[in-house]
Amino acid sequence: MIPQIHKQGSDTPGLLHYLYGKGTHEEHVDPHLVASFDGMSPDPGRDATATEKDLAQLLDQPLYLLAADQRPDKHVWHCSVRAAPDDPILTDEQWADIARRIVAATGIDPNDGAGCRWAAVRHADDHIHIVATLVREDGRRPNHHRSGKRAQAEARLIEKEFGLHQVAPGDGTAAQRPTSAERHKAKRQGRERTAREELRETVRRAVTGAASDKEFFDRLAAAGLLVRKRAAPSGDLLGYKVALPDDVNKDGEPVFYPGARLAPDLSLPRIRERWSGESGTDPTSVQADAAPTGPTSPAAARRATASAAWQAVLVVQHGDDGDAAAHIAAAGEVLDALAKTSAAHTRRELRDAANAFERASRSHARAVRGHDRALRQAARDLVHGGPALGRGEDGATTAMAIDMLFFLVTAAAHWHARKGHAQQAEAAARAAKHLRTAYQESAAQPLGVLYQRGRRLSRPALQRQAVLLRETLPDLAEQILAEPGWYALAATIAEANAAGHAPAALLADVVESRELDTADSVSDVLVWRLRLRTDLPADATGMPKSRTVRNPATVRPATSRTTTAGSRSSEETPGNTR
Repeated sequence: MIPQIHKQGSDTPGLLHYLYGKGTHEEHVDPHLVASFDGMSPDPGRDATATEKDLAQLLDQPLYLLAADQRPDKHVWHCSVRAAPDDPILTDEQWADIARRIVAATGIDPNDGAGCRWAAVRHADDHIHIVATLVREDGRRPNHHRSGKRAQAEARLIEKEFGLHQVAPGDGTAAQRPTSAERHKAKRQGRERTAREELRETVRRAVTGAASDKEFFDRLAAAGLLVRKRAAPSGDLLGYKVALPDDVNKDGEPVFYPGARLAPDLSLPRIRERWSGESGTDPTSVQADAAPTGPTSPAAARRATASAAWQAVLVVQHGDDGDAAAHIAAAGEVLDALAKTSAAHTRRELRDAANAFERASRSHARAVRGHDRALRQAARDLVHGGPALGRGEDGATTAMAIDMLFFLVTAAAHWHARKGHAQQAEAAARAAKHLRTAYQESAAQPLGVLYQRGRRLSRPALQRQAVLLRETLPDLAEQILAEPGWYALAATIAEANAAGHAPAALLADVVESRELDTADSVSDVLVWRLRLRTDLPADATGMPKSRTVRNPATVRPATSRTTTAGSRSSEETPGNTR
């Protein structure tokens, strides 16, 4: 349940006319009174003899009992209270109880016998509007300081008592929700989302990996948005606003939204912080719009992304708040870039992950920009690397990148939870679920190839690797050996060994440096971590048949403690879940 305190006004009749009217797009249905300060106020919606003027005069009566010079200029208090989409439809009596609790909690009518006059109007199933005059019956002004936070606190109690969807406490950093009029307009136009939501996602993607004002605005234009810039008399750029070409008002003019009204971090000054923290970068300079110097192929960009995400996990887990917040914000850019450039079979889930994580990318912890350069460069490389195929090295490195990003997003969820950022923690957890699904879709083929390679290893080779696993990772060995993904890991260990690496040291390193508690398949995770660290191709389709190199320093012969790791049924399939 979301209560929203609107700007104070000075026109009670005008507001009531809107609430009892048909709405801007015929969205108001059966407007009527559900509660009022005295329980007997005239209802223009259900009483043919009552008028909006009658109700306005009744509410404003305490105002006109004051001397003209004592009347507040902005005397109209307006609060809307909306239920969640999945909540049941509440009765008028339930909404009346909610209205009385909200005005009491906010100080409008604190049940002291002399509160403000108010009325609650319902013109839709899912919400009400409360109108009040900000003069008490005793002539004093009400104590409604911080009424928004007080209304939110009461809403949390109402949700529990009514069995409604429980909204996580906010901190004022969320993007502005679409208004009821915006939602109805989108529905009438056949849009899945409102113009505000479409613009927010488009602008967010334009920011991804951008390095200058020029590049950012060029991307907005390329995306088909209408852009207006706001400049100071000196010519310095101060801000911008954007519109969809086909989103117009009643006069046929485009409806523009300033960046700050799309999301707090999409104002021009906040956007510039992203690249102004990068060494030697002038956010207003055309020279900053240089070509990327990193990987240029989709597969190379994804491998670099996996490496950057791998390093970022440690920062989020152990760094100070400013660095962690910067890396979490940059992770949002990486998710946007990956969603934009990935193959169709994973694009939807990656897009949903990026949209969910958008809420997790902002908090009151101020991001210290600059140290997140590797993640921002990864996002830039993904964009400039172009679209990736869903197969081969492109597809396999996509799975590798998603695997690493899953742990980064999960680390962000844990960080927010520790800081008490409930909405951000919930958003990161939702993003992780979408990444889990995207991973399953992208990893099945490359892990299947590795699984078959592992199954073709000789029994002595598998036995030696089982011994290696038990001696190197005694706490995880039996779990890994029981997973179908063990064969893919065995093939990877064999390839790393053949390439001259020390598997024991590698295994110990990749396990100790990052957590594995959130992994459904430890063997899957270790496959990608080992292949990333040893620079093995993510896609093993074209690699020569694995050969196990006997290295006495790293691989010991089988002992009596060894069980036959290759004796499973041939019906098993590789694990491909997080």
